[in-house]
Amino acid sequence: MTPRQQLDSFIARYAPEVAALTRAAFAWMRRKFPGATVMVYDNYNALAIGFGPGDRVSDAVFSIAAYPRWANLFFLQGASLPDPQKRLQGGGKQVRSVRIETMALFEEPAILKLLDLAAEPSMRSRRPGGGKILIKSVSAKQRPRRAGSEH
Repeated sequence: MTPRQQLDSFIARYAPEVAALTRAAFAWMRRKFPGATVMVYDNYNALAIGFGPGDRVSDAVFSIAAYPRWANLFFLQGASLPDPQKRLQGGGKQVRSVRIETMALFEEPAILKLLDLAAEPSMRSRRPGGGKILIKSVSAKQRPRRAGSEH
């Protein structure tokens, strides 16, 4: 299987509405940042799809995380971003996130501004990473991917 096929198979394990939202958010981010390296972590709690200029976890600028009932967009250095509209959630030292309830999120001026600010300057080049998808890890043990299902 190609990395893209593997990613598709990971997403397919989610409820149809979460899977559709995750696929749409992934496609939107790929169009917005075509040169980003995509790093996939099929972890115990969630499927995390990171976007960054390189292939190290520390290079990631954003991630989409799919959970059994929802998906979030993470800004991995979000604590340092100006957020006058108070769209970002979280109180940690670095990471902030916003729940992706619909794809309309990606049309909000405040979210577009946050994406642009977070992307500068590392994600602006189309050269880094070349848009490759890397499957970085797949956890042997995982929580159920659909709400209310047993493992």
